[in-house]
Amino acid sequence: MSDSPPPPRQSAASAARRATDDPHVFLIPREALPAGFEDKVAAGAFTPAATRPAATVLLVRDSADGPEVLLLRRHGRSGFAAGAWVFPGGVVDGGDQDLALVERMDGPTPMQWAERLGLPDPADAVSFVVAAVREAFEETGILLARVADDATNPGGQEGLEIARRALLAQVVDLRQVIVTRSLRIMGDRLLYLAHWITPEPEPRRYDTRFFLARVEPGAVCTPHEAEMTESVWLTARGALHFFESGSLKMLPPTVHTLRRLAGYASVDAIFAAVADAPVPAIMPVMRVVSDGVAIVLPDEARE
Repeated sequence: MSDSPPPPRQSAASAARRATDDPHVFLIPREALPAGFEDKVAAGAFTPAATRPAATVLLVRDSADGPEVLLLRRHGRSGFAAGAWVFPGGVVDGGDQDLALVERMDGPTPMQWAERLGLPDPADAVSFVVAAVREAFEETGILLARVADDATNPGGQEGLEIARRALLAQVVDLRQVIVTRSLRIMGDRLLYLAHWITPEPEPRRYDTRFFLARVEPGAVCTPHEAEMTESVWLTARGALHFFESGSLKMLPPTVHTLRRLAGYASVDAIFAAVADAPVPAIMPVMRVVSDGVAIVLPDEARE
């Protein structure tokens, strides 16, 4: 091996993960690791990068086969998790902290969201919720909003797609989409589900809050082609089968979350089970093993 240090931005985030006999341990095979990454993990010679706040949302719907969740496949050229099947989500941006949106949001208050997310600032808590709604709309075309009771000109689906394109082009922000179309954000359809932090050896790290959102059985996804190549609705059990057989590439938080949802007969049953469940922060650790690098989930993910 070379004595020179690995490139400072070398990342294993797009390397394939494999299931192991332990559901709390995943393997990145040595042949899939980027050059220098194994040495970096073994030496511990890195300063953890700062995390960026992010939000992810699981869109779930009832079907004849049981609850289905929407998965999107990231472009192979993506800088993070290239080619992986993921839930909609992304980084929290400045516009997500607009508390004026609270006036157009049903469900928990900012203080209640802050208490549930364990954050001291209600504005920070709301920003994760808004980011989840915005990212779902941008990446799938599904807007978690309802027409307000006093709506005068809500428009139709065609106008909503125009609004989506304007949002993606940063011509408008989410508040403008909601207000001009006489909508209200369905915060009452969102549940806080999980909190994941990217392992320390990765140069690109996120502090991600996961939400669960109920959508109608006929909900249709139109992926944002600049970021995603495909979409599929699958039961949690079906998605896990494809991951474990090597057919679908997924990251540990996706797999762990699907395992939590597997076995429930309806969306109502899922919501009832997770509504008041504890949400610990989970940060996996990376360890060099005989055939690559293991991603090990902490005790918080085993409860």
